[in-house]
Amino acid sequence: MAASDVLYKVYERSLVRQLAGAPLPQHVGVILDGNRRFARERGLAHVADGHLAGAQRIEPFLGWCAEMGIPNVTLWLLSTENLDREDDEVAPLLRIIEDTVHGLACGEGNATRRWRVTVVGALDLLPTETRERLKEAEEATAEHEGLRVQIAVGYGGRQEITDALRSLLLDAAAHGRSLEQIAADLRPEDIGDHLYTTGMPDPDLIIRTSGEVRMSGFLLWQSAHSEFHFCDAFWPEFRRVDFLRALREYAQRTRRYGR
Repeated sequence: MAASDVLYKVYERSLVRQLAGAPLPQHVGVILDGNRRFARERGLAHVADGHLAGAQRIEPFLGWCAEMGIPNVTLWLLSTENLDREDDEVAPLLRIIEDTVHGLACGEGNATRRWRVTVVGALDLLPTETRERLKEAEEATAEHEGLRVQIAVGYGGRQEITDALRSLLLDAAAHGRSLEQIAADLRPEDIGDHLYTTGMPDPDLIIRTSGEVRMSGFLLWQSAHSEFHFCDAFWPEFRRVDFLRALREYAQRTRRYGR
């Protein structure tokens, strides 16, 4: 083993010790950014090769979360804006997402880890085959009680809030309520009940890779009181030590929840 590898392992173990007994997030959201730039900077034949490299990083990451006792994870794999890219990029990416989510649900790893997979987003915008394969993954893990893995596909924060308001209004109208009654009684919780992510706690920590320092619409409503960590590494190169650093930074912060 190279000296650099030895030092890396020593540092990694040091981080784990520092986190012993520290407050850790119960829900981590991740913007898996940098796959395309990884492919270009490494001279890969196609940007899809970068997406594939990123997909191969997901299962190890979930293993790290499970090891640290984090029960909920949301991974943003595809935005609504991504669907507008050239088809020669979107089509391969959709196949990679299908295979990745199916592997998480039905692969050998889940036979022992028992992850529960759910998919959120404007799924009606996805091709029929993609929707069906993602639904199969959900159904295959519906009874699992382990780490809950929420996959955001065709997801956009503004679209989610728009759809939530639409759902709320339609539901109220179906119960004979007037627009004036809805406006008079409306609370934030009412909108929250109609979001894609209903049933998941709000994220405590959101990580974005690739050096970009912005949210790009990820969990706009749910992240009101989240802590953020921005990492320079492209997602395919995101390491366990990078994750542990994010957890250490989170543990050192004083959360005020807007107070």
